Amino acid sequence: MNMRIPILKLREVLIVSIQWELDDQTALQFQEDLLKKMHDTSAKGVVIDLTPIDFIDSFIAKVLGDVISMSGLMGAKVVITGIQPAVAITLIELGIRLENVMTALDLENGMDKLQQELEA
Repeated sequence: MNMRIPILKLREVLIVSIQWELDDQTALQFQEDLLKKMHDTSAKGVVIDLTPIDFIDSFIAKVLGDVISMSGLMGAKVVITGIQPAVAITLIELGIRLENVMTALDLENGMDKLQQELEA
């Protein structure tokens, strides 16, 4: 069963809350859905909340890294919220750099950070 990750739009920001461990197919579908929604809505920012996720494998980590890079190429600023320690370790170990990405403890802080960035 392939579940789609909901992507909400709030003003000029897309909000994604990943609520379950992703399988490869769902991750690729998410990548496609998010990029299409960014294109369709001309979103200026994306908040990806990973709070419930306490483990990611190398493929999902790569897809996440690609989503972040592609979002930047499409002109959107990205905030990742709720990164758990094991997820942070996996990203670093795999060499996935989050250079142009803001991070925040939770969704609310992430929205605040993104709003400040968009108003700057």
